[in-house]
Amino acid sequence: MKIALLGYGRMGRAIEKIAEQGGHTVILRIDVENREQITSGRLQEADVAIDFSVPAVAVDNYRWCFANRVPVVSGTTGWLERWEEVVACCREQNGGFFYASNFSLGVNLFFRLNRELARMMQHFPGYRAGIEEIHHIHKLDAPSGTAITLSEGILSEHSGYNTWQLLESGGKPGDETLPVKAVREGEVPGTHIVSYRSPVDEIRISHEAFSREGFAYGALLAAEFMKGKTGVYGMEDLLKAGDEQ
Repeated sequence: MKIALLGYGRMGRAIEKIAEQGGHTVILRIDVENREQITSGRLQEADVAIDFSVPAVAVDNYRWCFANRVPVVSGTTGWLERWEEVVACCREQNGGFFYASNFSLGVNLFFRLNRELARMMQHFPGYRAGIEEIHHIHKLDAPSGTAITLSEGILSEHSGYNTWQLLESGGKPGDETLPVKAVREGEVPGTHIVSYRSPVDEIRISHEAFSREGFAYGALLAAEFMKGKTGVYGMEDLLKAGDEQ
């Protein structure tokens, strides 16, 4: 499989290493310094593009891939306010788009566990839910896309919450608002904690990434899944495909 990497930072390099170990070829590496190299001719040589860029250019990257009939796998977060625009463009261009806030298999199992716990905890209003995410200091968006997915999972299953809010210093959420705390420190790959606290005890579930390799491996699996496909997909589709094999 021929891969175009749109974004060549830590994740891009991790994906390249695992892709080449798996017999794939990276034919294009695009970063801030060489964006002029995203030409139709070069992009169309790729079977799939993988985007781990930055929010400011991500949507333009997707549009360029759709226009050139190259399926794109997106792991960039911080652009989701334009989700409907991207999905509409993908369908208009008959493109292929795969988005996940987190490509780790463990995190996606954690998403399922989070929804199940929220479904149970809605019957016990004495427990107040909260989310904390910790990432390296280079991460630009807050909260993380993973924390947003966790928040939306709780909102979908717990009748006691109707919105989530990023906690600023000194801020206090309302009774029906789920608080989300974002911490940036060191080189932490990613830690997410969901807690339910009462006056007498606390229940916690958490996921801690030890390296970026799990994310890179998941992104490569998504790329293999998307080769030759059109339409909009996510990790649930990838997991279902694995279940059916």
